[in-house]
Amino acid sequence: MIPVYIFYSMFGFQRTGDGLWAAADQMARGFVLGATAGRTTLTGEGLQHADGHSLLLASTNPAAVTYDPAFSYEIAHIVRDGLRRMYGGTTAADGTLEPGFGGENIFYYITIYNEPYTQPAEPENLDVEGLLKGIYLYNRGAASGPKAQILTSGVIMPESLRAQQMLADEWGVSADVWSVTSWGELRREGIECDRQALLDPGKDPAVPYVQRVLNDAAGPFVAVSDWMRAVPDQIRQWVPGDYTVLGADGFGFSDTRPAARRVFNIDAESTVVAVLAALGREGTIDRLGRSRPQRSTGSTM
Repeated sequence: MIPVYIFYSMFGFQRTGDGLWAAADQMARGFVLGATAGRTTLTGEGLQHADGHSLLLASTNPAAVTYDPAFSYEIAHIVRDGLRRMYGGTTAADGTLEPGFGGENIFYYITIYNEPYTQPAEPENLDVEGLLKGIYLYNRGAASGPKAQILTSGVIMPESLRAQQMLADEWGVSADVWSVTSWGELRREGIECDRQALLDPGKDPAVPYVQRVLNDAAGPFVAVSDWMRAVPDQIRQWVPGDYTVLGADGFGFSDTRPAARRVFNIDAESTVVAVLAALGREGTIDRLGRSRPQRSTGSTM
């Protein structure tokens, strides 16, 4: 039997936090599902249900593996890999997997939302490794203008895709959209790389996964989610460029999801402004959103 525990995401790591720490102490395994996740998805039930920080609370538990998926196919891969990690067989000396109760003493915290939106089919050539490690390129920008990168997770993915389209259609900006399935696991791996570098400073330090995959990404980076800014801020030190974070900090409640997202500046329009402002800071466009002419590097006679 695989334990599955579902609760309001706002309350799980508060009201049953002691139990989850005891579960870690007792090496329990299973899936914890944070329903109605995010600060803007559950309207009309009061601010006590508006969760913008459970991922931060979960990050304090060493046994908790946290994911904030945007799509159903992401959940499928995460659950399958969780079963492998928690309940897989024992590994023999030659590296083969033998039947039996092996696996890691961890449990999974997966956020799920209270908002219906279209679930796409799994993309061809899906980067499953990146999905499980915490980030993969979901939709490459098609415009031919200045480049930018949008990092997003969970229920704000549709807003980020809308921002990508607006940037292309109205501003000629080509923004790539990355699905960040786990801000926390990216940070955990980054910290481990830093720890190994401290323990053996004579070796070339390992480069954290998030830094490796973003190293060749052009333009500034804008992160946006339905969580407090502190959640995407967990990876700031490994983002190789200008990094802007948008998030749902404070109360700022409104009566509809779109109105709440405008208050918090995590809707598509706010993301567009953040991308344009970042491009302006790096000098790619001016403050009116116009592309600056490229300076000639050659000489004229």
